[in-house]
Order: sequence, then structure tokens, then C-alpha cells
Amino acid sequence: MLPPDPHALSRRSMMARTGLVGAAGLLSNFNILRAQATDDKVIRVGLVGAGGRGSGAADQTLSVGGSNVKLTAIGDAFDDRLQRALSGLMNKHNDKVDVPVERQFSGMDAYQKVLEHCDLVILATPPGFRPFHFEAAVKAGKHVFMEKPVCVDAYGAKKVLEVAKQADEKNLKVVVGLQRHYQAVYHETLKQLRDGAIGDVISANVYWNGGAIWYRDRMKDMTEMQFQVHNWYHFNWLCGDHICEQHVHNLDVANWFLDALPISASGMGGRAVRKPDHQSEIFDHHAVEFRYPNGIVVNSQCRQITGCANSVTEEFHGTKGILRPGSIVDYKGNTIWRYRGKNDPNPYQVEHDELHAAIRGNKPLNNAYYGATSSFTAVLGRYATYTGKEQKWEEALATNHRTMPENPTWDSQPPTLPGPNGNYLAPQPGTYKIV
Repeated sequence: MLPPDPHALSRRSMMARTGLVGAAGLLSNFNILRAQATDDKVIRVGLVGAGGRGSGAADQTLSVGGSNVKLTAIGDAFDDRLQRALSGLMNKHNDKVDVPVERQFSGMDAYQKVLEHCDLVILATPPGFRPFHFEAAVKAGKHVFMEKPVCVDAYGAKKVLEVAKQADEKNLKVVVGLQRHYQAVYHETLKQLRDGAIGDVISANVYWNGGAIWYRDRMKDMTEMQFQVHNWYHFNWLCGDHICEQHVHNLDVANWFLDALPISASGMGGRAVRKPDHQSEIFDHHAVEFRYPNGIVVNSQCRQITGCANSVTEEFHGTKGILRPGSIVDYKGNTIWRYRGKNDPNPYQVEHDELHAAIRGNKPLNNAYYGATSSFTAVLGRYATYTGKEQKWEEALATNHRTMPENPTWDSQPPTLPGPNGNYLAPQPGTYKIV
């Protein structure tokens, strides 16, 4: 059980509640549900956040085989994005899309209206909103699929963990879009690790090094709030920087495979090549050293710089060899094991298949706990690179640091504002503080 005060959650209690203590707890994540449908009632789906990932998630939930499902409401901050998503989904799933104009909602409060017209809600807005939308969905009694990361600060992490417990109490099913948990090669690789194929784990390296991310220009007559939500990837209160938005996948695998959460993080980062006309406050590279129990160190790299060597993977070094997703080699370079799976199902689809199976079969399923701890691992790394100082898990969590303003509207002032030259000041290591 969670402590009585969810805002006083320690690293140890998080580990206990998320099943990260002991191999049995971790391996429970390996058991993908295969429940047979016992209820063929229509599952009404609402979509909140109709961008690329939201549209993709809606497509996948409507593609669940043998499921009686309909999309019945869509909400997005911007109506043009809503219309594009609706058009695409109708072209592919016409008979499963029932979203008349009176169930199409735009604006910052669209999520509240969507919740009135669904049984299962997809939450795919910018991540800064996630803890608050998750809270509203569970309060309304809805099953949830929510994209990662599920928080961008300490306040959001604790809120998600608190609401996760409420979801369990209401028997609601929750899946988080950390799809490696639903990917066959990762399960088989984890089994090798648990069976001792590389001996005792000594260290690990995790990477999300890729090219520059998209940028959206400011449109005429936009308020500052509209511009930032429109261009959400470039503002920390909305995306948590790319260490949270992308690299959370690899950090999630580190927590999962090590069956632990980090004790502390230290590292460095900055902006090397952000274009002057691309107004942004996020870094383009982070390098973090996470220290785990038993002396294990995880070295983390993430980069968004075009023209550099790319790598998106994880590797674990043990006393007998090196494990990567789908392969193990010894220290002489000999292959010890290789995954031979063929035609494995798409994990993005599998996570929706299992969510529907859990709903219809009334089987326990709640990813929000590890979704929160993995997301906060990424937040801890960002705190370390922004401050230039070691960040301890429990101390950082106790700050109750919050970036999301209260009840934002299009006319609200965002927490970050441009300077006189129109640019945004990036966090400055050495002076940046978490309060």
C-alpha cells in the first residue's frame, strides 16, 4: 500500500508499490494478459490530444481484433488538429467512428468534455498536462491509455502515483505507452538476464541519440500560451525536455531490467546547435550518471543533433558478458545468445490489445506506477543536468517542484516568457535551482 500521505513517497515505497523489489515483482510485468473477452458491450473511446501519437493510439485501439469499440469523442487544444485526426480515423475506421460535431471539443478544457462521452480515454496531450488529465479521468471512472512520459516534475510524479492507487480502488485499467514492456524481444532478453546469462550486473549504458526535433513557427495573432502549447516540445513545463519525452523509454528499461530505482543522478548538458530562429528553452544534449543500489552505475546519453552518430538502445554489462535487446556476447566477442523471434506483433498494438482484454476480462492492469517512476527517473536526470549538481531521488522528490501553472487558459501567462530579443533563456547549470 502507498503511505497515507502520497506526497511523502520515498524511493523505497515507490519501489515496493511498483513491484520493482525482487525478481518476482519485476517478472509480473512479463506476463502479458491473454484474457478472453467476457463482455462484448461497446467500449466507447475518447481521444484527448489528437496529434500524431494521439491519432496513432486511437488507430491502434480501434484496431483491436474482435473488440466491439467505437470512437465517440475527440478533444484537442486546436480545432484544425482535431479535424485532421478525425478525417484520418474515419478514412480507416469509418464504421467505428461516431464523433458528430457536438462531440468534437477544442480548447484547453476539451479533456473535461470528452470524459463525459467515453468509457476508455486516450491521453496524448503534451506531457505536462498528463498528471492532471489522468486525475480527472480516474475521478470520472474511466479506463486510461496514456502516453509517456506521465510527468515532467516531482509534483506530477507524486500526483500520478496517488491517482494510480485511486484507479486500483475503482478497478480501472491503465496502460502507459512505454511499449517495450509489450515487446517480445525485451521479454526474452529479460529472461536471459534473470537466468544469469551475463552473471552479476555491473553497469549499464542507455542511449537515445538522434537528430534534431521538429519545430513549429509562431502563427499570426497567437497568444504566448497558444504558441507554447502549439510548439510544446521546446518548453520544459510542457515536455520536460527530450530526456523526459524520448529518453524515458531507455531509462524505463534500466529500471525494469535492474529491478531497482536510482538513488541519485549527476551529469551535464547544454545547447550546442539549436538554431537561432528556433525559439526554444530545452537542451540538445544530456549525459547523466545514475547510481543504483549495489553500486551499479547507469550511464545515460541523449542527443538531438543532426549529423552525429545515432543510437537508440540499452546494454547491460555483467561478469560474464554484455546483454543488448535480442543478443548477448561474451568479452571475447563470441555470441552467447541471440533472439530468434520472427514476425513478432507490433508492441504499440499489443498494449491496446492487452488493455481491452483486461477491461473485458476484468483482469488487474495498471502501468501507472512504473510509468511514474520511470518518468521521474528522467526528471531526476534533467534536474542534474540543469543544476550541474548531484540530485538525490528522495530529496528531489521532496521538493514538490511543479512547473505547470494552475488552471491555464489561452490568455494565461506561461511560466516561461521570451526575453527582449524574442528568445528564451535556457537553464544555466550552476545557477538553476529547483524550488
